[in-house]
Amino acid sequence: MKPPVFSTLGCRLNAYETEAMKELAAKAGIEGAVVVNTCAVTAEAVRKAKQEIRKLRRENPDATLIVTGCAAQTEPETFAAMPEVTKVIGNTKKMQAETWQSLNAPDLIGETERVMVDDIMSVTETAGHLIDGFGRHRAYVQVQNGCDHRCTFCIIPYGRGNSRSVPAGVVVDQIKRLVDRGFLEVVLTGVDLTSWGADLPGQPRLGDLVMRILRLVPDLARLRISSIDSIEADENLMQAIATEPRLMPHLHLSLQHGDDLILKRMKRRHLREDAIRFCEEARRLRPDMIFGADIIAGFPTETEAMFDNSLKLVEDCGLTFLHVFPYSRRDGTPAARMPQVKGPAIKDRAARLRAAGETALARHLDAQQGRSHRILTEGPRLGRTEQFTEVAFASDQPEGTLLTATIAGHDGARLLASF
Repeated sequence: MKPPVFSTLGCRLNAYETEAMKELAAKAGIEGAVVVNTCAVTAEAVRKAKQEIRKLRRENPDATLIVTGCAAQTEPETFAAMPEVTKVIGNTKKMQAETWQSLNAPDLIGETERVMVDDIMSVTETAGHLIDGFGRHRAYVQVQNGCDHRCTFCIIPYGRGNSRSVPAGVVVDQIKRLVDRGFLEVVLTGVDLTSWGADLPGQPRLGDLVMRILRLVPDLARLRISSIDSIEADENLMQAIATEPRLMPHLHLSLQHGDDLILKRMKRRHLREDAIRFCEEARRLRPDMIFGADIIAGFPTETEAMFDNSLKLVEDCGLTFLHVFPYSRRDGTPAARMPQVKGPAIKDRAARLRAAGETALARHLDAQQGRSHRILTEGPRLGRTEQFTEVAFASDQPEGTLLTATIAGHDGARLLASF
């Protein structure tokens, strides 16, 4: 039996869902297929998806080639028109066992419809798919999907639908299962994580979920939360930051920009001072807290002065890990109809933001020299601190263990450990 080949593009949630699809495909007895799980966050992401599809078709000329993910959901006709593609499956369908069972037919196209993409906005629930994590060190647990907000640059709600939460009991049960299997660290993932609970009875908040996990799974060594919208951080989440050492001191923030007018044109829910205030408060509650952030360069109407406010935000918020997005025009979004910044200016501004991020990272790495860190090993020569900073080892270490080491220096990208 030849197992399917899976290719994942885009975010951690996509990677999580690929693991779930592998299990669904295996249970359905799918053999020899090629599955591309696409991303739609930028036009470049869609271009890369097409490139990957063509490459995989050349490498697997006779295989059934299935395209799924956000790009398949938002523009199924684009991928259905590609001669390399056998079938297009939407984001909801890809997570359903019956979809994969229907694919295991002698004549794939004849037995089932070629495009299986439903109305994502009509979906009201998200299942808590049980997977065994990635590798032997860190597991990712999907607790939320979709987004109720409509930022003017973003196509993702049309690929993921409205916000849906996995009930807390299901989340806790899955984390218990993962801990029993030996995982030391769990990361909570979602599209709009801080909206978790709004659709559940009693409308609990993300902080309630975090506290419940830490209380009911005492053997969990480390809990992380992935990208959050800082303006939606609730009181219990801040309390957990202050009082729960097993909640890791690293937050990735969906900031997007540092200028108030651009933030309003993006239809974000925070202003510049809100972001700065949140970082100051989180760092006050947890002095070792560090921040990553998403920032877009070259959003429509952005002037040089507006861009400077994003540059300054790196210092004003004390950011360490920057994820810089050159603005990418997405048809169907309000931002696509706004006056566009010219391509060379977008490229230049993105480069300057990345340079600021490299400077901020170097400053963080410098500050760790001589400090002792608790490190989760991800491979024989690689691990991460509680702050999610990469650490290199001079000798092999057992994967999936927690060890304490002193930082002897860094190589510009990662810390160097000594024992």
